[in-house]
Amino acid sequence: MAEREMIRRSEIAGATTWLEQRAVSATIGVMAFVVMTALGAHVKIPLPFTPVPITLQTFFVHLAGATLGPALGPLSQAVYLVVGVAGLPVFAGGGSGLAYLLRGATTGYLIGFMAATALVGWLIRRRGDPGVLWILGSMAAGSLVVYACGVSWLAWSLNLSPATALAKGMLPFLAGDVVKTCAAAGLFRSYRRRARNVFP
Repeated sequence: MAEREMIRRSEIAGATTWLEQRAVSATIGVMAFVVMTALGAHVKIPLPFTPVPITLQTFFVHLAGATLGPALGPLSQAVYLVVGVAGLPVFAGGGSGLAYLLRGATTGYLIGFMAATALVGWLIRRRGDPGVLWILGSMAAGSLVVYACGVSWLAWSLNLSPATALAKGMLPFLAGDVVKTCAAAGLFRSYRRRARNVFP
């Protein structure tokens, strides 16, 4: 009986240690992508014909979804939004606060980040060892979600026609997003197995 009790306690202790390790990994992963998304927002290139700037955020959004998965990926972007609303200058160009979200032209894109990471994470997890084409397709689907949310908000907030909203909120960014998506897919491909071990 004593031996059986010791085995049971050892199993419980092992399970507890495993859960703690997972919790620590999840916390570090989420916060790391909060920071990286914020840094990507500070790489801002304004365009004279649109209120939407070029940033590196989507690069990190794709990586967050692919790396963290369909639950932790969106969580990282939700925390990013909360941090920005709380007043830290993490939005594009150092913006922050609730007013930034309520009045900003880029709010739709920020909301789209959460949906995109969920989709990218879900698609990546559909394959045990996704190839580069699957990764690219998953991230491209994520980009479409970001554009759908961003352009819709832009049209509504600025009272633009759908064609004008597309011209200001999507078309100028397609070439750059292809480059960012390819770079993110290549980078994730290089560490995909390690990411799956840490964030199953």
